[in-house]
Amino acid sequence: MKRIGLTASVLVLAGSLAGSAFAADGVLVKEEAGYNYCHMKFPAIRESTLSTNHPTLKSSTTGDVIDFYGPCDESPTGKDQVAAQRLAEQHHRSSAYED
Repeated sequence: MKRIGLTASVLVLAGSLAGSAFAADGVLVKEEAGYNYCHMKFPAIRESTLSTNHPTLKSSTTGDVIDFYGPCDESPTGKDQVAAQRLAEQHHRSSAYED
């Protein structure tokens, strides 16, 4: 019985340490769903930094979160995310003026 409690404690500690490591690069949730295929959640990029060389993420408390399914090495501020979020912003702006 004591071993089960110790094992559970070690697993919880390891999980919390892994979670803090993901938070350092902006990823809020990272779940592997197959070989090099992950489900990740991370804050969106600030609109004012989308066109710069150094995009920055919004605060995780804003609730503006990207729900991503794809390669596990995806970066929240990488080229693919910048392009996808620029396109989404352009689409949002153009649809706002179509009324």
